[in-house]
Amino acid sequence: MICKKLIIALGVLLSINSFGQNSLYELPQQKTQTTWTSFENPKGEKGVGGKENKGAKGHAFNRLPAGESIDLVSIEGSGIIQRIWLTVSDRSPEMLRSLKIEMFWEGEEKPAVSAPLGDFFGVGLGKKVPFESELFSDPEGRSFNSFIPMPFKEEAIIRITNESDNDLNALFYDVNLVQKEHPEEILYFHTYWSRNLATELKEDFKILPKIQGKGRFLGTNMGIITNEKYEDTWWGEGEVKIYLDQDTEFPSLVGSGTEDYVGAAYGQGTYDHQTQGSLIANSEKGEFAFYRYHIPDPVYFYEEIQVDIQQIGGAPRDKVRDLVANGAELIPITIDYAPEFTKLLELPNSPDLNDQDFPNGWTNFYRSDDVSATAYFYLDKPSSNLSALQEVEVRTKNLSESN
Repeated sequence: MICKKLIIALGVLLSINSFGQNSLYELPQQKTQTTWTSFENPKGEKGVGGKENKGAKGHAFNRLPAGESIDLVSIEGSGIIQRIWLTVSDRSPEMLRSLKIEMFWEGEEKPAVSAPLGDFFGVGLGKKVPFESELFSDPEGRSFNSFIPMPFKEEAIIRITNESDNDLNALFYDVNLVQKEHPEEILYFHTYWSRNLATELKEDFKILPKIQGKGRFLGTNMGIITNEKYEDTWWGEGEVKIYLDQDTEFPSLVGSGTEDYVGAAYGQGTYDHQTQGSLIANSEKGEFAFYRYHIPDPVYFYEEIQVDIQQIGGAPRDKVRDLVANGAELIPITIDYAPEFTKLLELPNSPDLNDQDFPNGWTNFYRSDDVSATAYFYLDKPSSNLSALQEVEVRTKNLSESN
C-alpha cells in the first residue's frame, strides 16, 4: 500500500516551484524566513549582510587554492534551498571536472550530493554551453544556476572542493533559501555521478545503481565520447531501462533508443527544452551531451530503483563489416530492413556478419564508448549506500577544450 506520508512529501516537492493563481501575493500560513548566503553574509544571518568595506561591495568572491574547500551553505534548522547561482574564473573542462560539489543533510558525514561542478549544473563533459531547462540554466555560458528544491530539517551544508593542481582565482556565489518547518516526512535531494572510460560489450551503463528506499527519480544528464574505432557511426541505439521495486531480470520502464529518451528522433542535433535537451552533438569530434528530466512524467519508487542505459550503436551492414575488418570490437544484435526486423539473438543459428545470407539492412550492435552521467533523485534518507565520487584523474581524462 502506498505510504500516505510519502504522498504528502511528494506533493510538497511538486508544489515548491509551482505558482498557484494567488500564491504570488499570499503570505505562508506559517512563518517562513527568506535567507540568502554569499561571501557578503555566509551564515545568512539577519541584519549583518554586506558589512565589509563599509557596505560598499566588500567581499564579492573568494579565492579557492588547490586542495582546499569552502562552504557555500552551513545552516542549522529546517528549510528549503531553492536556488543556487555561482560562477568561477576558470571554466575549462579540466577545472569544471576537478571542482567537486557536495551537499550534506542532517549532520550526515557522507554527502548526498557528490559530483563534478560542471556536470552537476546540467552539462556533461565539463563543458559550458548557454541553455535553459526547468532544473538548470546557463544564460551566456558563463554561470551556473540550479532551481531544484532541496529540503532539510536539521542541517544543510553545501561545499566546494578544488581537487585540481591549480588555484582558482575567483569563486562567486549566492544561495537562496527559506527557513521553515516541514511535514513529518520529507524526501532529500541526491545525485550520483560516474564515468566508464570504456564500457564492456553487452553490459549496460548504470546511470543509477540499485538503491533501496522510497523516492522519485528526477532524471539525468549524460556525456558520451565515442570510440574512434567506430568512426562516425551512430552510437545512440541504446534503450534506457528503469527497474522499479521488485523488478528482477527485466525492467518495468523501457524506451526505444537514446535520442528517443531525450525527445529527438533519427539522430540527435542540439536543442534545449525545459525537460529534455541535447546541448552538445559534435559528430566530427564524437562528443555528445544531453539531458532528460522527469518533471511532467514522474518516476516514483517505493522499495528500490535502478536506472541503466544499453550501449548499442548502428550502421548499414557493409559499414559494420568494414568496422570489424578495421579492428572494432562489436556484437551484431538486430537488422532492420523495413518492414522486416531480424532479432539475431533469438535465432537458433544466427548467421555470421560476413556470411552471404546475413541480411542487408541497418545493423544494430553492442559497442564500447566513454560514458558519464549525473543522476538526480529524491530519497527518504539523507544519505545512501552509493559509492564515492571517482578520483579526479578519472573525471578529467581525455577531455577536449572546445565544444
